[in-house]
Amino acid sequence: MANVEVDAEVQTLLRRANQRYTTVRQSVVRALEAATGPMTITQILETDSALSQSSVYRNLTILEQVGAVTRIITRDDFARYELAEQLTGHHHHLICSGCGNVQDFSLPPAAEAALDAALAKAASSAKFEATDHRLDLIGTCNACA
Repeated sequence: MANVEVDAEVQTLLRRANQRYTTVRQSVVRALEAATGPMTITQILETDSALSQSSVYRNLTILEQVGAVTRIITRDDFARYELAEQLTGHHHHLICSGCGNVQDFSLPPAAEAALDAALAKAASSAKFEATDHRLDLIGTCNACA
């Protein structure tokens, strides 16, 4: 999505929660939008010297609550954040258990359809109504191997 479309969608999500799309929130969204993968708070802070850690943390919490941002938990001490899939498109993650690095990846449409079918079957047998899925592969990246 282009900046204008992302901004409009984030603003709508915030407005529904009686929140404003402040300049700090716009800076956080810009950083996440420009990133090649999920970012730590430290990485977000490095994109704009005017941002403070407490402000970024507070605003990420609000952006996550309204559905604009997704938090990814890894095995290291740092959560990573990315724009929600409704803004960027469906994808999955490769998470390194050594360094905590997270990389996005997508499956070919046929593989995604097969995964959807298998997950729907598992959900149905558990009498669970699934609305979406996230797939995180945990392993070791090349640098940590």
